Amino acid sequence: MDTKVRIKQLMDERNISEYRLAKNSGLSQSTISNIFVRNTSPTIPTVEAICNGLGITLSQFFCDESQEQSVYLTPEQKQMFDSWVSLSEEQKQAITTLIQSFSK
Repeated sequence: MDTKVRIKQLMDERNISEYRLAKNSGLSQSTISNIFVRNTSPTIPTVEAICNGLGITLSQFFCDESQEQSVYLTPEQKQMFDSWVSLSEEQKQAITTLIQSFSK
């Protein structure tokens, strides 16, 4: 698997820029940029940080799309997840609070 291609695919699916991925993952923008511009291979800790920034697990990163949907997410969950990753931290907190209020 080409990690650069996979990262780009996930960014495109979620409509996330390099800048937003850097912010979400806690990595510098130059680290993200170097993966694409200098064609550097990210280390496992960097891939883990990127996964955190994308809101996925490392195993989801390395499985193909059909496995991801069939093993981890229903279509409804995938739709919710795709919407979730583009929210701000404040919006995520508000949604989390709302969901928790329903389960009480």
